[in-house]
Amino acid sequence: MTAINYAERIPNNVDLANDRTLQRALEHWQPRFLDWWRELGPSDFAGNDIYLRTAVGVDAQGWASYGYVKMPEYRWGIFLADPTPDRKIGFGDAYGQPAWQQVPGEFRSQFRRLIVTQGDTEPASVEQQRLLGHTCPSLYDLRNLFQVNVEEGRHLWAMVYLLHAYFGRDGREEAEELLARHSGDADKPRILGTFNEPISDWLSFFCFTYFTDRDGKFQLKCLAESALDPLARTCRFMLTEEAHHMFVGETGLGRVVKRTLEVMKELGTDEPEAIRRAGAVDLPLLQRYLNFWFSSSLDLFGSEVSSNAASTFATGVKGRPDESQFEDHVCRDATMTIEVPDDAGGVKQESVGLRNAMNEVARGAYVKDCELGIRRWNMQIQRAGFDLRLALPSSRFRRQIGAWANVPTDPQGSVIARGAHERGIGGWLPSEADRAFVRSLMQRVVAPGKMAAWIAPPDRGINNLPVDYEYVRLA
Repeated sequence: MTAINYAERIPNNVDLANDRTLQRALEHWQPRFLDWWRELGPSDFAGNDIYLRTAVGVDAQGWASYGYVKMPEYRWGIFLADPTPDRKIGFGDAYGQPAWQQVPGEFRSQFRRLIVTQGDTEPASVEQQRLLGHTCPSLYDLRNLFQVNVEEGRHLWAMVYLLHAYFGRDGREEAEELLARHSGDADKPRILGTFNEPISDWLSFFCFTYFTDRDGKFQLKCLAESALDPLARTCRFMLTEEAHHMFVGETGLGRVVKRTLEVMKELGTDEPEAIRRAGAVDLPLLQRYLNFWFSSSLDLFGSEVSSNAASTFATGVKGRPDESQFEDHVCRDATMTIEVPDDAGGVKQESVGLRNAMNEVARGAYVKDCELGIRRWNMQIQRAGFDLRLALPSSRFRRQIGAWANVPTDPQGSVIARGAHERGIGGWLPSEADRAFVRSLMQRVVAPGKMAAWIAPPDRGINNLPVDYEYVRLA
């Protein structure tokens, strides 16, 4: 075990250099993290120089320092957003009281569970994506994949810092467990189901970064409202990096649509088999991928009605995204109307206490955010002169958690007979033949500026550099 130069190896604004207890904890944890990275991080690229952004401070200059880095030598820093002077709790029963700088004893288990669950998603996505570098559509995309990976690693460090700094022995044990669970492991899987799904192709990666990282955005927004100030400040800074992950997903899917439309215009047809023969992703196939990843991500918000959500709101543990936009920050007597299945194969409206519906409030905001990209892609399709349109499936479709769990619906949200659902599901989600076709497109392209045939080039490069820049040095 070697001592760490905190100013150099772990850039931070939490005064690590003067906290011996925390230093000892991190000196014990860091070698395990590096072992995990070597074993389950990006496969076979440890020795390559990657043009990466590294956070070395929280100001505009510090959080975006660019340069070539070997990934195992990346400086995973620990940063909290600048404090808000005299910050007050913004919601719940303690509304208006001073924000907490330490964890109240009665809420320790609630805070620890949320931090562990958030922390568990960060290494999970790195594990899911570890083999994608071998089938990258361009050096630009390869670099973006690795940027996402190292930032997920930094987000893990952010949660581990909170566990070590505020939860004593329990926190140290939880930090060890974050490296013991693995995505898709039969014995010790990741906590949330979506983070055990395999990501074996770049279309899935773009859907994941569009939909699942967007869920991460809204979870972080909720935690950024927390009465626990160190947690709130940690999540506020994480949001600056999460934006890039969603950018990768949105622009990646937009480039897939653009290339498909080019092929459709060249061929003069929207017939899926003709488009596939030309080496592009037909839009109905893309729709099935959108259906799969959007519906998978919806469950990450939890049940529509949840006493746990009510408790974390009441106690100040977790708020609503953008809490300041609401008028009532206590919500003790407020209600919300939600749609649930009735007993006759239809839908009924049910009024529930707003505190119990906080998961649904966050999910509703997430759905609206997801719709923005769909509208942009549909504008591309319309401008190209084709009638096909992409759409989000209903938030009732393919749910495994909550009121709509295992209720057979079609993508429009209509309740249908179970037999009809079983017959239809193969046409609504990617089939094995679909996945095999997508995998067949995944031919590695690494000449600077060149792109795989199934995706269009980006509009611009990284950090004002050209698209044909050597973002990854493979020699």
